Amino acid sequence: MDTQQTADKLTSWIKEKVTDAGLRGVVFGMSGGIDSSVVAALSKRAFPDTALGLVMPCHSIEQDALDAMAMSDKFAIKTTKVALDSIYDSLVQILSAGLEAPLSKLTQSNIKSRLRMITLYSFANQLGYIVVGTSNKSELSTGYFTKYGDSGIDILPLGNLVKTQVRELAEYLGVPERIITKPPSAGFWQGQTDETDMGLTYQEIDEYLVSGAGSDAVREKIEEMFAISAHKRKTPPIPDF
Repeated sequence: MDTQQTADKLTSWIKEKVTDAGLRGVVFGMSGGIDSSVVAALSKRAFPDTALGLVMPCHSIEQDALDAMAMSDKFAIKTTKVALDSIYDSLVQILSAGLEAPLSKLTQSNIKSRLRMITLYSFANQLGYIVVGTSNKSELSTGYFTKYGDSGIDILPLGNLVKTQVRELAEYLGVPERIITKPPSAGFWQGQTDETDMGLTYQEIDEYLVSGAGSDAVREKIEEMFAISAHKRKTPPIPDF
């Protein structure tokens, strides 16, 4: 991958998509992770004056917010913090009462992601911006994202890049080293990591997606994850009559 060319092309692509939509800027979540940091850097290049990052803690790990702000400071990205803890607590309480049972960890995690989607679109609607998503090809292919949560976006600049390529782009753009090297995590709870959740490493996923290489067990698992998550990548079905 020609990293400089990729960065330039993605910057131009973001500009084009916003202009085509008749809007004037971009808004994106800043989690303190590598994907959101790369999106933030590209968005700032595309729209120096109308790029807005949202830090949206929801019982989150404090270091993640610090990393997001370090990224914001380094690239002079306008950033707003919107704490979602209290609205999340209220919603979990209401839903648990309605279901007459505690919500599972997965359900609670998906609520956090969907609350962030609502927040991003509230700012986008108000400001006339586009919502930029942060998922990469490795996550999209395995279904490692929340339907109508972090997949509820307008454009996905990293959608054709596997995680390894995102790291290369992060290094080229000057993303802080701590963000590049820390274990990828959705930050839903202390100690949670993407690779533990998926039962695969990003290296295994990326090698399979790029070249088809991998053990039989790895190939079988990725193909199974792709099939199970197919509904997440499609628009809702409608009758053909």
